[in-house]
Amino acid sequence: MTPRILVIEDEERIRQFLKRGLTYENYVVDTAIDGKDGLEKARDTPPDLVLLDIMLPGMDGFEVCRRLRAASDVPILMLTAKEAIEDRVAGLDAGADDYLVKPFSFDELLARVRALLRRAQPSQPQVHRFSDLELDTGTRQGRRGGETFDLTAKEYELLELFMRNPRQVLTRDVIFDRVWGYDFGGGSNIIEVYVRYLRQKTEGEDLPRLIHTVRGVGYVLRESDA
Repeated sequence: MTPRILVIEDEERIRQFLKRGLTYENYVVDTAIDGKDGLEKARDTPPDLVLLDIMLPGMDGFEVCRRLRAASDVPILMLTAKEAIEDRVAGLDAGADDYLVKPFSFDELLARVRALLRRAQPSQPQVHRFSDLELDTGTRQGRRGGETFDLTAKEYELLELFMRNPRQVLTRDVIFDRVWGYDFGGGSNIIEVYVRYLRQKTEGEDLPRLIHTVRGVGYVLRESDA
């Protein structure tokens, strides 16, 4: 079945460029000129992936992203001219799966689209376990100390990376590559931010720490020292 992509972009030149290029690559493409139009089209004809501009008139892309994510798990690739780290973090926190800064290479956009569509393919759910921590790939929720907690898209990917590589030190470069797929820049603290989010969710009720910092290298999922 041919994937359907919804492009929510107010700039006509970019919108038509994306529509022509993606159609040529044999995707079915719907377009919307603002957030309200995009949400209505996503509701009436659910897409397999959304390309979402942040700088939209009226309702901005962050709010559109939050509303899309509240309604479905559709992959969302945000497009923006803003390069600031805080804008990227805000987009990911709103529920976006990936982020591309304008101007961008169309070949890179296609690679991101293919990767997100592959990632969205259904697979047999399983439960990863380490110590008393669990991660359900079906519900995309974690569980520890008898409490279940929800995860954003990037929190889930980061925790899954740790759960698939227990007791193995993961460098910052490896985490960037596996979770974000591109570099935020040498001065970025994005990994520290998301590790802090995960610790807040996995260390409730004074539970022992499982995600440890290896100074100057990266992080490791291991039992706490006695």
